[in-house]
Amino acid sequence: MTDQISPPAPAESSLAEARRQVAAIKGFYIHFATYAVVMLLLVVINVGAGGRWWVHWVLLGWGIGVVAHALGVYGRSPRFVAEWEQRKLRQLMNKPR
Repeated sequence: MTDQISPPAPAESSLAEARRQVAAIKGFYIHFATYAVVMLLLVVINVGAGGRWWVHWVLLGWGIGVVAHALGVYGRSPRFVAEWEQRKLRQLMNKPR
């Protein structure tokens, strides 16, 4: 007799997916809030210190990361990522404990 994990019931699966989405959205909000606060502080430091304007490079670089995070949370994942997630889920569900 083999120990196979039966697939979760549709309601459990939906709940798990909803929880995953909420966690992803929460993670994005935390990332964005941290970005906004740190960028505000860096702009104040850059203005207060005078001299060359350097903060725009940080704003641009980290901003690209924030946009990529937003696309990952709110946009559609590329097909190969979605397929990889499905394969990984099946692999982990069938893994003996």
